[in-house]
Parts: sequence; C-alpha cells; structure tokens
Amino acid sequence: MSTLGKAIRLERLKNLESGRILTVALDHAPSYGLLKGLENICRVVEQVARGGPDAIMLMKGTAEHCFRPYAGRVALILKCSTLSPFHPEQDVWVSPVEDALRLGADAIAMAVTIGGPHQPQILANLAALVREAERAAMPVIAHAYPNGGLVPPDERYSLERVGYAARLAMELGVDIVKTFYTGSSETFAAVVEKAAPALVVAAGGPRLETEAEVLRMAYDVVQARAAGITFGRNVWQSDNASAMICALKQVVHSNRSVQEASHDLGG
Repeated sequence: MSTLGKAIRLERLKNLESGRILTVALDHAPSYGLLKGLENICRVVEQVARGGPDAIMLMKGTAEHCFRPYAGRVALILKCSTLSPFHPEQDVWVSPVEDALRLGADAIAMAVTIGGPHQPQILANLAALVREAERAAMPVIAHAYPNGGLVPPDERYSLERVGYAARLAMELGVDIVKTFYTGSSETFAAVVEKAAPALVVAAGGPRLETEAEVLRMAYDVVQARAAGITFGRNVWQSDNASAMICALKQVVHSNRSVQEASHDLGG
C-alpha cells in the first residue's frame, strides 16, 4: 500500500467489526444476458442496499442511474470491464479509472480470464489499469478466473488452477483478488496464502440449490481466513435479497454458525 488515499479507500470497503468485506455484485447482465432477478436493476440495487452489504459492485451506467440514494451508506466498486454472450472469453476494458474517481468509487474491478486465447491482451489491460490506478490511489480488484478454453472444465476449481490465477493477479499488482471457491476451507486457505499479500475474496458463482449451501460456503470461506465474499446470483436470485445479506453478515462479520445465521432467513 503506497499512499494514504489507497489506504482510506481500502478501509472503507471493510466491515468495522470483522475487517472482512461482503460485496454484492450486480454487474452480470452485460456479460451473461438479462438473468432472472435483474430485470429492474434500480429496484434490485435498492433491495440489496437495504440489506447493508459493505460494498456493491456496479457497471458505470447502473451506478450513474441507480446508486445515488445510497451514497455514503454503502461503498461502491466500479466494474470497468465486461464480457458478452458474443465474446465470452474476451473481457473488454470499458471504463477508465477517471470514471471511478468521478463516481466516488472506493475501488475499481477488472475481470481476467486465465487460460484463454485472449489472455495476453487481458493481462496487458490489467497491468495498464494497475498503473493508472496507482497514480489515482485507487485500489484494484481482479476477478481472476481460470475458466478459459485452454483449461479443462474439471480443473477450473482446482487448487492448482485457482491458486495460479490468484497469484498471477497479485504479481501484476492488484490489491484484492476475487476468484473461484475451490470447494473446501483447506484448499481455499492455500489460495489465500499463494496470493498474499493481496487480499482474496471468494466469488459466489452459479446459483446454489439451497440457502443453507450459500451460508455454508460463506462460513467455509471465513474459516479459510479469506478477506470476504463477493456474491451475486446467490443474493439477488434468492426470495429475499435483504434477508440473505443479513444472514451472510452474521456468518462473515459476526462468526455465527450456519444454523444461527439461518434464523435471519426464517430457518
């Protein structure tokens, strides 16, 4: 950490009680299409903000149109790149650091597909973003996923692949790595170690079948001494996004068990 400005922004992302970060991501539509639950984006932002996560991740347009009522109540992370259903492995850099500064964001995030044909350009983009962000004292988050076409599907959640993706992002100078959960506290703890001193947060991934599975995943991530979680579909595709966030906060910030946290969901 090289400047006071970056230190201040990073601390604004963290919960005062636990020092961990619970982020809800709402950047999915450009990458994957209009998924169920995202039809009215401003309404979803309101439901998520009501639950009180530490941060919300948005694309530029959504932040401009929907985030103003929650300014100062929830930290904003600007997602500055996107895939699309027509180029699923090629993240395009669409927002400069200047946009993050103008919007009052506390961090800027770029996705990095590891193991795909466009990896050289994607890594060049990440390196350029890190340089640009350093001048502005803006923390950088890399969504480092080993899910390119050159990575066998059955290896994409392995310690070897995820650990390499996380370490690569750290080596390029990012502050936080968001990556796949490897399936156990033991293996994810190894990912956290490989990426140090960058912080590691777990991506929620596809929608899990039950709320208990969502809470269990969050619990196991905390046991791995990760910096937190960034969940999307497992929050805003639930029956009650605000209640799910409250339950996740019990696990991530208050060290409650899955059973104890499930009371916030009526379980």
